Amino acid sequence: MARPRYPAASGALPAPLSPATRTVGQLVAETLHLYGRHFFVALPLGLVVALADQVSLGLDLSGRIAVLLVAAPIFSAAFAAAAALAVESRPSLRTWATAVGIGTVVFLPAAFLFPWFALAAIAVLALLGNAVPAVVIEHRSPLAALRRSLEVARADLLHALGGLATLVVMFGISRLAMGFLLRQQADNTLRVAIFLADTVLGPVLFLGGALLFIDLAARVGTTRAERLAARSAEHAAAK
Repeated sequence: MARPRYPAASGALPAPLSPATRTVGQLVAETLHLYGRHFFVALPLGLVVALADQVSLGLDLSGRIAVLLVAAPIFSAAFAAAAALAVESRPSLRTWATAVGIGTVVFLPAAFLFPWFALAAIAVLALLGNAVPAVVIEHRSPLAALRRSLEVARADLLHALGGLATLVVMFGISRLAMGFLLRQQADNTLRVAIFLADTVLGPVLFLGGALLFIDLAARVGTTRAERLAARSAEHAAAK
């Protein structure tokens, strides 16, 4: 049987939509693009997820919660690094300290909720977690960063919740699939397979969260109707 022939792609891919009009799917695509451009720099971010997961394996609910609580400052530092990478900036030591401090405070309730009610944890992070990139990208003080996080979340709550939930679900499904393949094809133990999958896929969570903040910040002061009209105009201009 002859191999089917498909038409070759004609022309370059259309330009991505602006942050104010990006859909959740385009947020994911831009996250993967950002990761690909800075792969070796971003890869260490996955070690944060991998190490926390390794310590959590085999623990009961209270043990998993304790691990996440202890790891809160490290997760916050990784998120701050992802935000800096997203805008290609080098924050000062004071900015780092502020971002890690406010991120730790915000992550504590999410760490308590995540092992048994992940959706509630996602909601907490969608509302308050953007305080970290607000510090790194916009150089805000702790209280101003918390207010900014609520402000950008209210600008497009559906995008805030849907974007973060999609990143978490995508990470979870990809992690299971990659872990299974690594275990089967390379004859790795389950623990090694999970570690490798977490390391490679973990940066997506932090980088995606940073780009999500940029999306939401661009939507402050706009209405849904205005964003839909702008999206249609951008699509038309790209044709």
